[in-house]
Amino acid sequence: MNERKTVATYDGRILLAFAIVYIVWGSTYLAIRVGVHEAPPILFAGLRFLIAAPLMLAYAAWSGMRWPTSRRDWWVISVTSLMMLVGANGMVTWAEQWVQSNQAALIVATSALWMAGFGTLGASGEPLGRATLAGLVVGFLGVAVLVGDGLRLEAAPWPAYLMLILSPILWAGGSIFARRYPLTCAPLMTAALQILIAGVVQTGLGLALGEAAAWRWTPNVIGAVLYLAVFGSCVAFGAYYWLVHQVTPAQLGTYAYVNPAVAVVLGWLLLGERLSTMQLGGTLIILLSVVAVTLASRRPRKA
Repeated sequence: MNERKTVATYDGRILLAFAIVYIVWGSTYLAIRVGVHEAPPILFAGLRFLIAAPLMLAYAAWSGMRWPTSRRDWWVISVTSLMMLVGANGMVTWAEQWVQSNQAALIVATSALWMAGFGTLGASGEPLGRATLAGLVVGFLGVAVLVGDGLRLEAAPWPAYLMLILSPILWAGGSIFARRYPLTCAPLMTAALQILIAGVVQTGLGLALGEAAAWRWTPNVIGAVLYLAVFGSCVAFGAYYWLVHQVTPAQLGTYAYVNPAVAVVLGWLLLGERLSTMQLGGTLIILLSVVAVTLASRRPRKA
């Protein structure tokens, strides 16, 4: 009986962790959209990370994790922070001043497609299978449909869509770079330092651009910043980090296509966001292609 209880408790913790990753990470697009509606985007993104970094660093130190000791580790942490958080996340935050959260999440989901493509580069790269290549082509077609119809409807200026297209490229590039250059410090410490660097850079950039003059501490801004800092950066990442050691990569990778679906539903329910008929078609194409590429890329390859 005690063994059954232990198994049930363990399964319950896994389900809870997945629910946090799915719902919280999927909802961050909505929180960003709410925040940048009233606050300048770059300073908003920087403040979010500045709040989250000390919390994560304190937990990492309490857990006995050591700081990186080599220049190489600091270099890799800095490069990946600039690419993934300052670049990719910063572009999404800036673009959501105009682009709906559901569209932003769907376009960013193509990071899984770019990751598969970048994974072929270099001496340790793996060639793409036919199924993966077909999924990449179909996925980018879906992005073209979604963005093209958005431009036709004049839903947002073209630079906003350009930033959303570049964002997953930087995120995927940073992810592959991090995999090719493993670090000696714990992943949680790495993430905390990446967040700290991003917070300092983005806050400094926002202040240099004069965004402080436009900052207002409204209830929506306070709520969005705290939600993104505590839940988006700390709680959800903590759940994800725990799942890394508990489930298979194929199970963990489901967040890549569940998060956009959650963002679409939340945007519709809470912000009244709507997609045109053509955009719904692009949405379906993107989600199916990401699922196909994610599953195909994890099939064992023949020797």
